[in-house]
This record gives sequence, structure tokens and C-alpha cells, in this order.
Amino acid sequence: MKPQPGLRVLITGAASGIGAAMAQAFVQADAQVVICDIDAVAVEAFTSTSTSLHGCVADVSDSSQVDQVVAVTERTLGGLDLLINNAGIAGPTGAIEDIDEQQWAQTVTTNLNGQFKFLRRAVPLMKETSRSASIITMSSVAGRLGYAFRTPYAATKWALVGLTKSLAIELGPSDIRVNAILPGVVQGERMDRVIAARAESLGITVDAMRDDYLKKISLRRMVTMQDIAATALFLASPAARNITGQAISVDGNVEYL
Repeated sequence: MKPQPGLRVLITGAASGIGAAMAQAFVQADAQVVICDIDAVAVEAFTSTSTSLHGCVADVSDSSQVDQVVAVTERTLGGLDLLINNAGIAGPTGAIEDIDEQQWAQTVTTNLNGQFKFLRRAVPLMKETSRSASIITMSSVAGRLGYAFRTPYAATKWALVGLTKSLAIELGPSDIRVNAILPGVVQGERMDRVIAARAESLGITVDAMRDDYLKKISLRRMVTMQDIAATALFLASPAARNITGQAISVDGNVEYL
């Protein structure tokens, strides 16, 4: 089941990758979508593909830029029914004693604090909507499993699951549902970079590292960005009206990392 036509959607980090796939899916479902991304060129290129796409350039770690995105969303869409907190970075790869403190802080600032900055501004708008509003938090399979040599990333993704479950309780009386999607190994350039970095840190080839990832997945395959987008569509639809506080893995069942 698709969301109701005319849904007003804000997706962060959505000029490319999973965010763009979700934005495209919602546009095809007759939603009006505002995206933001730090990449101005990508924002312009992507939003030119549809009149239902509206773009902002923003760094999610900057409170003033986040405030501006939410203000543009309210002005452009007249309100907000769905927030998808998607923006995030991979963070550094390495042993805990080798991780630079500034890189750790940047990962937390972008992946966790950035979501908070949008929530504090978007939730008041969502409380005013006449629709059944919802929030989708983009976490990761690294938010349910330990992830050696990727501790900054894993720490933020576990924190986002806690944020999701807590907000579901807090916002339930306002009829706002809050769920997290936990993607697994997603095909694409970003995953290629992650695999290459992890292979380097372990001193093995990229092909060996890729095979190692697939062996950990019960279905022995990566998921696609469209798989993630389809789950987001479902969670925003009337079929999911009683689903909240859930951390939903879309990963082919990653057994361990």
C-alpha cells in the first residue's frame, strides 16, 4: 500500500544514494518532497528531475541551516507529514586507539546530533498536521550488531535506535509514529568505499572483503536502495498505522559484522 496522495515529506541527505531513492519513490506516490543535502550541485541536478521535488543546501550539523530547511519546508509545502532523517556519514575505520578524536566527534555531530536538530524543529509542525504523521529514522544493521573497527559509526546507529523507541513513546499520544529502518549491506558506491577502507585496515584484498560481507548475510546478497525505499513507503502508508517504536532491518538477515 502506498501513502496517501499529497503527503508532505522532508528527507535529509537526499540528493543521492538511499535518500534520493526514497525521494523518487515518494514522488512517484504523488507526494510533495523537500530534500536537503550538503552537495549543492547534486541538489540542483536531482530537483530538476521533477516539479514535485524541492531542494535546499544544508549541513545537518549546523543548527541555523537546519532551521532554514524546516522554514523552507513549511513555506513550500504548507506543513509537514513525514520526516525521514537520513543524512549521515560513514566515519573513520580503524582500531579504537587509532581513531582521531575530531573524526569521532564529526561522526556523532552528523549522524546523531543532526537528527536531533531536525526533530526539534520538525515535530512542532507535525503536531499541527491533520494527517497521521510519522518519522523514519535511518539507522543501520550496525545499530543492532557490534561492528569492530567502525565504532564511531556503530555507536551513533545504536543511539538512533534508542532515540526512535523513546520518541515513539513520547509522540504516540500526538498520533505521530516513529520507526527506524536498519539497512544492511546496500549495493552502491558508498558500500564500495566502506569495503575498500575495511579491507585496507585488515590488510586483505577488496574482493576477499566483499566475499566476507556476503558470507555474513543469510540470503547471500546485498540489498538495493529500492528495497529501502519500498520499506519507507510502507511505513508512511495507512497499512502501517499501528506500527511504531520499531527498528526494522532490511538486510537479508545479516548474522554478524
